[in-house]
Amino acid sequence: MRRTGKRGLSTAVLAVLVLVAGGVAATATRHEPGPTRYLTDDQGRALFLHGLNTSGSAKGAPDRLPWITEDDVQAEYDAMGTNVVRFLIQWQAVEPEEGVYDEEYLDAVAERVEWYADRGYHVLIDMHQDLYGRYTSPEEHSGNGAPEWATHNDGLRVESREMWELVYLEPGVVRAFDHFWGTTGEHPGLMDAYADAWGHVAERFSGHPAVLGYDLMNEPFGGSLQGADFEAGPLAELYRRSIARVREADQDTWIFVEGQAVGVNWGLPSFLPHLDDPREGDPRIVYAPHMYALPMDLGQPYEGEARRQVDASVDLWSRNVRVVGERLEAPVVLGEFGLDMSGAGAPEFVARMLEETESMAAGRVYWSNDHDGWGPWEDRAEGEELTPGPLAHVMNRAYPRAVAGRPREWGTDGASGALTVRYEESAEVSGATELYLPEDAFGDGPGEGFGLTVDTPAGDGGWTSRWDAERRVLHVTVTVAEDGDETVLTVVPD
Repeated sequence: MRRTGKRGLSTAVLAVLVLVAGGVAATATRHEPGPTRYLTDDQGRALFLHGLNTSGSAKGAPDRLPWITEDDVQAEYDAMGTNVVRFLIQWQAVEPEEGVYDEEYLDAVAERVEWYADRGYHVLIDMHQDLYGRYTSPEEHSGNGAPEWATHNDGLRVESREMWELVYLEPGVVRAFDHFWGTTGEHPGLMDAYADAWGHVAERFSGHPAVLGYDLMNEPFGGSLQGADFEAGPLAELYRRSIARVREADQDTWIFVEGQAVGVNWGLPSFLPHLDDPREGDPRIVYAPHMYALPMDLGQPYEGEARRQVDASVDLWSRNVRVVGERLEAPVVLGEFGLDMSGAGAPEFVARMLEETESMAAGRVYWSNDHDGWGPWEDRAEGEELTPGPLAHVMNRAYPRAVAGRPREWGTDGASGALTVRYEESAEVSGATELYLPEDAFGDGPGEGFGLTVDTPAGDGGWTSRWDAERRVLHVTVTVAEDGDETVLTVVPD
């Protein structure tokens, strides 16, 4: 979600949203978070995702594609060592006419997927929407997502607003969502058409080694139906239909689901029910909520009393996310978080969220890779190279890209800067543990910028390591191990 225009909600609209969120909170049942779950790759290694949404620019671009070039993808890796991209696509671009899929658009998406694949990225394909779609108003002034043929607002008003989120409350937008979710009963085929579009996308990318998964809908909004009635009702039904279509074409990717944006983005619990995965083998469902702390969404900086309120919101979000993850029996990935990096305390807030997701063993994907003040780049003139800004410097931190076992704990020592990863060996996992180590903290490599210790029952002769200087990734392979052995990797800057 890209926040633009005037900051802060009007009192009346805020009251509506608080009532909605309050209804969610009032019906919440207190549960405790369950065991940590992980995304895994085809070698069984636990994956930690660290990257950017790419990008908000695609929403308004005539071709529905982000601004990036292949060189820009390389610049992103060089600046931040990211390993995942949440790549935005739109239903209106995939299926501009009912039942007709735009293969040229998907070709262009596939070309960009290859740019990331060539640099070792995981690609999460996100079917993005905001405000249902641009065709809710004759002027097409707001929104992105749904095609014109799937937009029915019965001629109701949709006014442009300085703060774009308020357009969600316009009668025509609410009615368009109500028709989509089947609340009105007048256009019953829309959810099936959306699920079919996902089936087509999955068929196109099935088997691609870089495509990690599919995010079924960005920030769902229920129209006149909110809270548990929406999430456990039509939203869950859309997910079931879409999962079924995806699995007809693709048995291997992970499927990412989100709760409703209102309330959940601020830290309140989602009421998504458990979703079955019809694939052969263990389910591959991921819970991928967003986080936009309410005080900051209302324009407050990350300092003083507002900072304490934001931290409390983050703590609430973290706990509720883990509870919902347990209900879904799913690993957690933070699909969006972000803010204007020129604001007071902005880098500190990003660091806070990175630390929080690390404590949860959750992946994180920042919003967004753009030139709008939120992104990682300084302003540049046309033709100039990208220059990393404050966000890039915060995002460029050590982390385990993949762990060849069952992770138990990992983190960076604030005083020494040492990265420590502790895990159990598993007979079901192969390959190396991969650690990304940024140059500013870890220098030029082993012996020239950092030292490595490996504590494993096999001793010094039971492991090997390899340094990939180009990608700044340390590969550590324990060659002699038994199932259940504990291994601790520690990388210390010189």
